[in-house]
Amino acid sequence: MRNTEYFKGKKVTVIGFARSGLACANLLYQLGAGVRITDSKPAAALAVNKAQLISQDIRVEYGSHTEDFISGSDIAVLSPGIPDSALPVQWAMKHGIPIYSEIEVAWSVCPAPVIAVTGSNGKTTTTTLIGLVLEAAGRHAVVCGNIGNPFSGEVPRLKGTDHVVLEVSSFQLEKIKSFKPHIALITNINPNHLDRYRNIQEYADAKKRIFLNQDARDYLVLNSSDPATAGFAEQSRAQVSFFGEDTALNPNQAAVVRVAQILGISRQVCSGVFSVFKGLEHRMEEVARFNQVTFINDSKATTVESAMWALRNIPTRAMVIAGGKDKGLDYRLIFDLAKQKVRGFVLIGQAAQKIKKAVEGAAPVEEALDLRDAVMKAYRLAQPGEYVLLSPMCASYDMFADYEERGRVFKKIVKDLEAHA
Repeated sequence: MRNTEYFKGKKVTVIGFARSGLACANLLYQLGAGVRITDSKPAAALAVNKAQLISQDIRVEYGSHTEDFISGSDIAVLSPGIPDSALPVQWAMKHGIPIYSEIEVAWSVCPAPVIAVTGSNGKTTTTTLIGLVLEAAGRHAVVCGNIGNPFSGEVPRLKGTDHVVLEVSSFQLEKIKSFKPHIALITNINPNHLDRYRNIQEYADAKKRIFLNQDARDYLVLNSSDPATAGFAEQSRAQVSFFGEDTALNPNQAAVVRVAQILGISRQVCSGVFSVFKGLEHRMEEVARFNQVTFINDSKATTVESAMWALRNIPTRAMVIAGGKDKGLDYRLIFDLAKQKVRGFVLIGQAAQKIKKAVEGAAPVEEALDLRDAVMKAYRLAQPGEYVLLSPMCASYDMFADYEERGRVFKKIVKDLEAHA
């Protein structure tokens, strides 16, 4: 690691004790900081994470936040997803405590060059493919961040000869200070997280922080087909490269090829990776096919555009299971496509009524008590040769820990159904 003396002796409060908060607390302790963690969840809900702390000297405040716990800190580290309106963030600002994101802390001590990927859709697939291409070219890549392990958890094992391929969200970018990837890639920008941001411009402003600190030695890779990012090139000090013009590739593949070119990796290596890549779990993942109905797990589709992409790539009509925690999106965008491709909607979760109001008239709508009920209803209504598609257009946090748990539950329900079909 580099800059290993910076955090030594500093009092650091980590706000939020999920995966990134745990990893960051352990990293900071290794760097010699005095670390404490505050989380509003009860102790029982955080027992597994508590057991993974590398030292019992790391104090944890459970169940609520108190101002005394954070006051006196030299630095606060904010876990993704916690808004500025949260009490510990307000107290940190009141006491003039600098607030960093977890990726800022990890980057500040990371010895390896970073390739950072963000965007509304496609970033997980693109990040994964870049990592696979690097490995195929004989270079050691560590894929982390918003995908897989937190950045902080990987840093202690990294060497200067490695490459970090980092998926980053808008939430993670909000509190960066010096974070500076050698290559920054923005896949696209579509309306998302409008429950957190006042409008799409504020959301886009958070995304473009990915190139905030880049200079002429760095690279910014942009989508030539995405009007929302059209002006970013003029705002960047980095060398700008575009993808999207290659009709032989899908946008994710085209982005990967552009990054590979910057790194001196041939298109032939990329093509070899693309030819064997089977896709990601929870993204257009075929779970089962029985009684002439195909079941697709697209739990990662948390935007309207993602669900529309899924429907366009299914050859017949589908029963669509949608709903969850609303992110302030406009579900009316799917209306015209739904008239062509959706046999019916089965809706769950907090957003069910909002989605129902937006899509009524495009296709029949049913509501379900939970995901199991939704799968049963969708299966009963699907016609031979059609699909049951879980493509929620929503976050999962009203019913599940994350989209991965939602996808795993869907797959288990389908497998149980297949066993008794």
